[in-house]
Order: sequence, then structure tokens, then C-alpha cells
Amino acid sequence: MTYPLIVLPFVIVTVLVTLATLRRPRFAERMVSSGLTALVLVGLTLVFDNLMIAVDLFSYPEEHLSGLRLGLAPIEDFAYPLCAAFLVPAVYTLLPSRSSSPQPSPSRSSRKDPA
Repeated sequence: MTYPLIVLPFVIVTVLVTLATLRRPRFAERMVSSGLTALVLVGLTLVFDNLMIAVDLFSYPEEHLSGLRLGLAPIEDFAYPLCAAFLVPAVYTLLPSRSSSPQPSPSRSSRKDPA
């Protein structure tokens, strides 16, 4: 199996979950924030993947890569930070609001005794 095929399910899930939030409030603002976060994460990935590959901390078998690289880092490595930048806020948006959950009733021990 190649790395692009491994990355594909993550990208598909990210796109589907993000699209599921399309009608939720502040979608455009979330996309801008996710885009800026993605730029930062891609920049960090670019720097640190290249450093780690350059000092031989790890390598990739060429036959499993697409062949596209940014410096020494294969392009496939950039899918994970992109997915994280969009998927995490989308999942958070889809979670039920904490304010809509029922509040626990006070226990007997917390009530004041009239006597």
C-alpha cells in the first residue's frame, strides 16, 4: 500500500465532517481560522520533517511515495496537519453543547435543613 492511499481515508473523512458543519453558525469564520491554523501547521511540518529526514531520524521507501516533495519531505506528510486543522474544529462543532445538557439536581445533602 502506498502513502497516498493511506492518507486518502483521512482526507475523505475530514471533507465529509467539515461539510456536515456547513449550516452551523460561523462556518466561514471557522474555515478562515482553520485555514490559518493549517498554514502554521504546514509550515511547522515543512521545517521539522525536513530536519528529521536530513539527520536520518527516519526515511520513506521510495516505492510507496507519490514522488512529490517539499524539500526532503514527501507531500503525503502534509495531509495530516491539514486534516487536523479542519477536522478538530468540525468535530467540536458537531458535539452537543454543554449548556443544552440537563443540569444535575441538587442532592439532599446539599440542601439546607430548615431546623
